[in-house]
Parts: sequence; structure tokens; C-alpha cells
Amino acid sequence: MSTSVERFDERARREADRFGQTVVRRGELLRHPVYTRVMHWLVAITFVLSLLTGFAIYSPWLYRWLAPLFGGGPMTRFLHPWFGLFFDIFFLFQFFNWFAPMTWTKADSRFVRRIREYATNEEKLEPEETGFFNGGQKLYFWLIAVSGVLFLVTGLLLWFDDVVPRWLVALSYVLHDIAALVMLAGFIVHIYEGTAAQPGTFRSMVDGTVTRAWAWTHHPAWYREVTGRDPRADYEQASRRRAERAGAVAEWERGQDARRLDTGLGSPPPPDRDEA
Repeated sequence: MSTSVERFDERARREADRFGQTVVRRGELLRHPVYTRVMHWLVAITFVLSLLTGFAIYSPWLYRWLAPLFGGGPMTRFLHPWFGLFFDIFFLFQFFNWFAPMTWTKADSRFVRRIREYATNEEKLEPEETGFFNGGQKLYFWLIAVSGVLFLVTGLLLWFDDVVPRWLVALSYVLHDIAALVMLAGFIVHIYEGTAAQPGTFRSMVDGTVTRAWAWTHHPAWYREVTGRDPRADYEQASRRRAERAGAVAEWERGQDARRLDTGLGSPPPPDRDEA
């Protein structure tokens, strides 16, 4: 199966590259090609639409706020299963796209055991064994996969509730709602981790690239794989350069202060820190 999935994914990537391109600038690495980014946003958009229409149906209080956005109650009820169906279809393609890198490893189990340190950013660098995806990202991926199956099965039963037993419809309501709430919680964490917690992550799903510093900080094993360089050595070298630049600027400022005291005259502005 793995080989067939990889062949299909490779063909899909080539086709997507015909309609778009990713510009990798100096100091950057290609993180996500066009096809991956398109699938990611299609999954995200259809999930949000499914969520909003689902909440409109689920809650009378939310109904009066959300249903008008989709043309009223009947239209919301009509659109919800279609949004859910397209979510499952798009995620299926994303599943094929990420099947190989999402395979669980011992490194991921170790990551989960230190998930608290990761969530609170207690460590500046991730362990050197962290590859293209870390254990938390893989957990979220497989959570979506399981929830997607539940969405599809229970959604179809609810869609055609006139041809299935009532107890099965009632059970489907419960499972459908639980899957939605679990995915909503994961979605919130996903947004936080992709923006505020790890600056630079969001841009990888916009223009497809990340900085080398981001790569050696969050995914050292992947950085080593694509560059052939030691992530820790490059991190330490960059840290020394930053310290040297900061020292040079501080020394220049002290010199300017001394001359200003000697002459009583003003001084030109300090050099840009990035140029020092």
C-alpha cells in the first residue's frame, strides 16, 4: 500500500506544480510544496464550514447567529452534509500525501512523554531525533483520520436517517458530536502551535518555506536530512554570530557616548544591527 500511495502522491505533486511554484530564497528551505498547501487549506476550509453549519444545527442559540450566514435553516441543513463530505474527500488526499511521514516511531513516543515541556517551550531546541513531523503533529493527524471516519459513517446514517433504525440514528448523533468537539479542541491547539507558539510555522503553509533557523530549532532531524549539516553546530554558530553582532553594536554605542561626552556634540545614529 505504501508504495502505491507514494506513486499516487508523487503524480499529484507534479500536476500541482504545473499550476504554481514555490520560491525558496537564501537562508530558507522548502517545507511544503504547492500540492500539500492546497490540500491543507481545502481541508481547513471545509472543516470550518462543516463546523459552523453543524453548530447552527446543534444549538438553538447558535442557530440564530450562524444559519443566516448560509441562507437560513433549510439551506444550512442542506449544505452541512456536503461540506462534511468534501472535508472527508480532501482529507483522504491529504492522508495519502502525509501517510509516510506520519508513520509513528519510537522518537514520537518519547516526544509524547515530554509533551508538557514542549507545550510550555521550556527547551529552546527540539531533540535531534525530531523529524519532518513531531509526535504532537502526528497525534493530531491520526486524530483527524479517526474523526474523519466517524464523521463519514455517522454523517451518512444521519443523512439517510429514514432508512436506518432509530437507535442507530441516536447513537450516530452522539458519536458525531463527540468527534466534532474533539476535532475542535485539536483545531484550536493546532492554530496556537502554528502561530503564537512557533512563529514561522504559519508561513510554511502560505509560501511553502521556512528559515533554516526554524528548521534546526523545531525539526533537527529533517534539517540534517535535507541539508546534510549538523543542526546543533549550525545553531551554535548562529548564536555566536548574534552575540558578536550584539557586542559590536554595544562597543560602537559606548564609543559614541564617550565622544559625545568629550565634544558635547550629537552623534550619528548607530549602524543597523543586522549590518554590524
